[in-house]
Amino acid sequence: MIYLAHGASGNATSMQPHVDGLRGRGLSAATVQLPRGAAERAIDPYRAQVADYADAIIGGHSFGGRVASMLAAQESPRALILLSYPLHRPGRPDEQRTAHWPQIQCPVLLLSGESDPFARIDLLRAAVHILLSAELFSYPGVGHGLVRVLDDALDRIAVFVSGLPPQD
Repeated sequence: MIYLAHGASGNATSMQPHVDGLRGRGLSAATVQLPRGAAERAIDPYRAQVADYADAIIGGHSFGGRVASMLAAQESPRALILLSYPLHRPGRPDEQRTAHWPQIQCPVLLLSGESDPFARIDLLRAAVHILLSAELFSYPGVGHGLVRVLDDALDRIAVFVSGLPPQD
């Protein structure tokens, strides 16, 4: 099962097109509703919504992906999907949100726009090497959000999931 959480300005409903698209590709998927506020406060609510965590693929858009990555650093899921990961706040590229990345042990797929003000692409390409097992795909001319390239992004998620090692 794939669980996707929303960005800071969204809600579970805003991730429904992603979930519907994954289901249309034959994958089981569900949305995760997160509380507003600090990412650290959202980790436990995220975890509470995930059944069979060890076999789950978790992730989300922006804030939701950040929360999922923090959860994955604490307890390894089957895999992690980061959509428009907020590597840094706009205009603050020196304050990268990667301190927890070395603790992430599962495979990671990152999909990001190359014009995302929350993730300067050169910095994201350099940071991805902090992760044990990660694949980054970027979209030229795309900002913070993948709606414009959603079909391609969902196809890449489907390929990523199909390439994961079999569940125990």
